[in-house]
Amino acid sequence: MPTTRHHAPAVLYFGNDWFAENRTSSHHIALRLAQHFDVYYIECPGLRPPSGSGRDLKKIARAVRRFCAGPRTVAPGIHVMTLLQIPLHRLALVRRFNFLLTWLTVRWLIWRRGLVSRISWFVAPHLAPLVGRLGETTSVYYCVDDYAAFPGVDTAAVRQMDEHLTRHARCVFVASETLLEAKSRLNPNTHFSPHGVDVEHFARAEAGGLPIPADLEHLPRPIVGYFGLVERWIDLDLVAELARRRPSWSFVLIGRLGLPADEAPQLPNLHYLGKKPYADLPAYGAQFDAAIIPYRMSHHVKHINPLKLREYLAMGKPVVSVSIPEIDRFADTVWIARSPEEFLAGLDAAVASADDAAAIRKRMRAVADASWEARVKEILKVVLEDFNAREPARDGVQSERAEMHPEASAKNLT
Repeated sequence: MPTTRHHAPAVLYFGNDWFAENRTSSHHIALRLAQHFDVYYIECPGLRPPSGSGRDLKKIARAVRRFCAGPRTVAPGIHVMTLLQIPLHRLALVRRFNFLLTWLTVRWLIWRRGLVSRISWFVAPHLAPLVGRLGETTSVYYCVDDYAAFPGVDTAAVRQMDEHLTRHARCVFVASETLLEAKSRLNPNTHFSPHGVDVEHFARAEAGGLPIPADLEHLPRPIVGYFGLVERWIDLDLVAELARRRPSWSFVLIGRLGLPADEAPQLPNLHYLGKKPYADLPAYGAQFDAAIIPYRMSHHVKHINPLKLREYLAMGKPVVSVSIPEIDRFADTVWIARSPEEFLAGLDAAVASADDAAAIRKRMRAVADASWEARVKEILKVVLEDFNAREPARDGVQSERAEMHPEASAKNLT
C-alpha cells in the first residue's frame, strides 16, 4: 500500500477545481505544501447551486468522470481526487447525505493510500462537518472571503458552515484583516495571512523578451489591462465610462466572462479577450501601460484581498483601483479612487508613469518579500507547532523526525 513521504504527515487539502482557468490562493498554497508533504488535493463542488446552464451541466458531468477515475498525480507531490456532492446546501437532508458520502470517500482514500499521519486543510466552508472527523492530528481553515456574502449562495446555510469550521479548526488563517476580528471571537487561534505572489513568474514581464500576444499586437496604445474573472462584482459600467472618456486608448479584460455577453458593455476600444493560461499572463501584463481593479462595491468585495494587485505590482505596472481595505494598504504605491473622476485622474497619472524606472522598482519592491514560499513558511510555523503538540510518538519516530520543528527551514520538514 503506498505511503506518504518518510515521517511527514499527508495533507488532506479540500480546495476548489484544480483545473480551473484561474489560479487561486488554493492552488498556490497547495503547490508550495507539496514541496514538503504529499498533498491529496480534494476538489470540492462550488457553493452556488447549479443553474441548469450548459456550462454547469458540463461541470457536473466532468466531476462525475473525475470521481470515477479516482486519485491521480498531476504534479510532484500533488494527488487530485474529485468529490461528488449535491450542491443544495440549504437542505439539511442533502447536507447530511453529502457529509456521509464525502466522509466515506475520504476515509477510503486514507485507507487505500495508508495515510497514517495527516493534516486536514480547508479553503471553503461547505465541508465543515468533516473537520476533526478524519483522524487528523491538526486542521486548518484558510479563509480568503466572506463566503456567505457571495452572490447566488444560500447565505444562512453558508454562514452556519463557515462558523462551524471556524470554531472547530485547530488553526484559522484569514487573507483579509477585515475578517480577523469576527473569526478571532470564534477561534482564538486565528491569524492574519495576506496573500502571496509568484514573484519570479510575474517579474518576467519587466525583464523583457516575452513575445507580444497576437490579440494585443495591433491595439492602439496606451493599453489599460485587467485580468481575473469578469463577474458581476466587476464594475463594467465604470470600465465603459473610462473607455468612452479615453476613446484613443485600448481597454482589455482578460478572463472568463461570468455574465451573459449581451449584458457586457460594447465599445470599439473595449476588448474582452477571454481566459488565458496562467503561464501567459506575464506576456499580456508586459504590454499593459496601466492595470486596473474596478470592483463594484459590496459587502463581499469589502473583504477581498485580490491576488491580482500583487501580481500587477510584481510586474512593475502602475495600478489604479477602487478603495477597499486590503488595497488601501498600498496607497503609497497604488492610485486609489473613490469616484469615477478620481479613477480617470489616477489612470492618466498611471499611464504617464508607465516607463518611470524608479516607480517601477518601487512597485516591485513593494511585493518582493511577499512570495508564496514566504507566506507558506509563516503558516506552517503555526500549523506544525500545533501538530507537534498533538501528534503522539509512534515507534520512536517522534525524535527521529526532529519533531517537525516549526522554526526549521521548510526544506527540513521532510
